[in-house]
Amino acid sequence: MVTPEQPAPRIAESEKITINLGLIDLGQIDLLVQEGFYSNRTDMIRTAIRNQLGTHADVVRQTVARKSMVLGLHHFSRSDLEAARASGQKLDIQILGMASIATDVSGELALAAIESITVLGALHASAEVKRALAGRIK
Repeated sequence: MVTPEQPAPRIAESEKITINLGLIDLGQIDLLVQEGFYSNRTDMIRTAIRNQLGTHADVVRQTVARKSMVLGLHHFSRSDLEAARASGQKLDIQILGMASIATDVSGELALAAIESITVLGALHASAEVKRALAGRIK
């Protein structure tokens, strides 16, 4: 549990992914790295992904607006979920980025306060909360 004297746990700003590439694609990436266009494979792949995201930025913005998603990082504290439970309204969480549920939230509280959760990106929550919400995570 985080107390007022303790800082909140640091949340990772990135997630590791694994991709499989054909040998020709990988060879072309290595050639571009060798020729100095990129510092390493990761640099080239990140640049390519950012370029594609930039190309489709309008579609992302329109979809986020249409689906009423929160863009970026959103942290749900125990008091946030207790307030939702007390109001009698369950949360329908839709995040593009990262959703974080405090470590002091029990599975019981999560079930009482969260109707559904959709995260396009990463969900950081305790194993107990993830187990409790398994049927509500889309």
